[in-house]
Amino acid sequence: MRRMRFWMLSVIALAVFLQSNRQASAQFSEYVREHYTKYEYKIPMRDGVKLYTIVYVPKDKSKTYPIILKRTPYSVRPYGPDKYIERVGNQRRRYFQEGYIVAFQDVRGRYMSEGDFVHMRPVIERPRSKKQIDETTDTYDTVDWLVKHIPNNNGRVGISGISYPGFYSTMGAIHAHPAVKAVSPQAPVTKWMAGDDWFHNGAFLISHAFGFLIRFGWPRPKPKSEPDPSFDYGTPDGYKFYLNLGPLPNANRQYMHHQVAFWDTLMRHGTWDDFWASRSVLPHLRNIKPAMLVVGGWFDTENLYGALHTYATIEKNNPKTVNHLVMGPWYHGQWSRGDGRSLGDINFGSRTSEFYTEHVEVPFFNYYLKGQGRLDMAEAVMFETGANEWHFLDRWPPDNRDMRKLYLRDRGRLSFTPPVKSEAEYDEYISDPAHPVPYTAEITHWYNPAFMIEDQRFADRRPDVLVFQTEPLGEDLSVAGPVKVSFYVSTSGTDSDWIVKLIDVFPDTMQTREFRGRKVEYGGFEMLVRGDVLRGKFRNSLANPEPFVPNQVTKIEFTLQDVFHRFKKRHRIMVQVQSTWFPMIDINPQTFVNIYQAKPEDFQKATQRVYHTPALPSHLEIGIMR
Repeated sequence: MRRMRFWMLSVIALAVFLQSNRQASAQFSEYVREHYTKYEYKIPMRDGVKLYTIVYVPKDKSKTYPIILKRTPYSVRPYGPDKYIERVGNQRRRYFQEGYIVAFQDVRGRYMSEGDFVHMRPVIERPRSKKQIDETTDTYDTVDWLVKHIPNNNGRVGISGISYPGFYSTMGAIHAHPAVKAVSPQAPVTKWMAGDDWFHNGAFLISHAFGFLIRFGWPRPKPKSEPDPSFDYGTPDGYKFYLNLGPLPNANRQYMHHQVAFWDTLMRHGTWDDFWASRSVLPHLRNIKPAMLVVGGWFDTENLYGALHTYATIEKNNPKTVNHLVMGPWYHGQWSRGDGRSLGDINFGSRTSEFYTEHVEVPFFNYYLKGQGRLDMAEAVMFETGANEWHFLDRWPPDNRDMRKLYLRDRGRLSFTPPVKSEAEYDEYISDPAHPVPYTAEITHWYNPAFMIEDQRFADRRPDVLVFQTEPLGEDLSVAGPVKVSFYVSTSGTDSDWIVKLIDVFPDTMQTREFRGRKVEYGGFEMLVRGDVLRGKFRNSLANPEPFVPNQVTKIEFTLQDVFHRFKKRHRIMVQVQSTWFPMIDINPQTFVNIYQAKPEDFQKATQRVYHTPALPSHLEIGIMR
């Protein structure tokens, strides 16, 4: 009944939101129509391919204006000179209100643009001919055409985009056109296989990849204006759908029939190889000339890796480049829609998205493209969850941290003191591929974004989840930077996934509160702060998988992505350990096989052990702010 009431309230809230959004969209469209003229162009690239580009130009011709360019594979609809933009996002609205020339482009091979689409098209560092192309050359040629042909532009261009458009933004900063003065990659796709989108540490995020490619991956033999096809799952229950799907080869047998080319590509490239290496953006982040504003969300399960590593790599390779990082309490792209006051059942205490738009992004572009204002922004603008505070830092991670080890102990304890000889040697559980641990308590496909902050009590009561927690804290602890996992484990199988979750446990004395139209039990709430997976066979290399020796103690190490979270006094720190996280992560057969060609008989139960002795001290390493 509780879940049904929540569902009904959610439906009502969604209906109210959609109606409000439709009204706001109509008002925004009228504003743009009144103040802007819409133009549609087919801009020629150096190889002769033409890219479809919509440009909104202010009707006021009394001055010049900078250009904001957004390149996307997701369509620049609406098409047609009399159909004006309707979708309202925080930043998009402000660009028009600030009087920018705003350009939207379908990237090569998508929607109304000519050419062939290539996922994460590799960068060509040393072209052999003037007609060799990549996304850096397409961006360069587009900018060159715009500054030469759009009237009343001031010769300055900014580029921004979120997610896949974040990748295209990064491409605009590599070998940048001289007119490009500022670039903002936001949640940018950066390094597949390692940490972005469909793979985390070699593990396959099945519901994300399937849900994306079943719509986005079909052939497009010629330019089109129609949206990508929808897909009927036949059930609202994502857990049920993917469990019934069975081994990964069934996706082609039942649904894709080898017509979705990139799904087949994923199935062929299950280890790190030249295909993935050529698509990593990080090696190309050198000699960056434009000012950079990299943006991400602490609760982004898709491209948190991309934001953090794009910033860090630019910082390392380009010490003289202006390079800012912003991290807020957001899911994927949340800063561009809504006010950012909350996620799931957690209230952040302020309109974080609006703060970012008004005090960070708009001043950044106004300074570099208009020459307006003073840019005294900190290098790292970081939101500390738990404390619900913005911090303005001169670098990330901050220097004023003490690195501490948080040890797993027997009897479910977690402590800054290492284990002693008298304690039990290990904890164990049975991991059953037929009954995987769900990643969320809700009924969803991909994905309920609130799961990254969700109450984990639904998981901690399962026998296949190990739980370790501290005593109530005697003082506040602010944890900043990456969380490093160093565990000693064994499995009765020959492969295994290891999922580690860092959790903030609220005091039992916290009161039930009304939040977003329903009662939330905050007493004992287990707030997920960070969680991630290591596919065990990739523990030493993504390129060279290795089997486990059954029942032999093996050390595994991997890094959870960065956090900035305050565990308050009287709260507890919890760590949960498990081997399935479904259907976010596909099911590991727990035998050393090619998972992308696995058969039903390959899937076996396994006994998993995590050791915690003086000689085998499983722990997390965290940075605690002084």
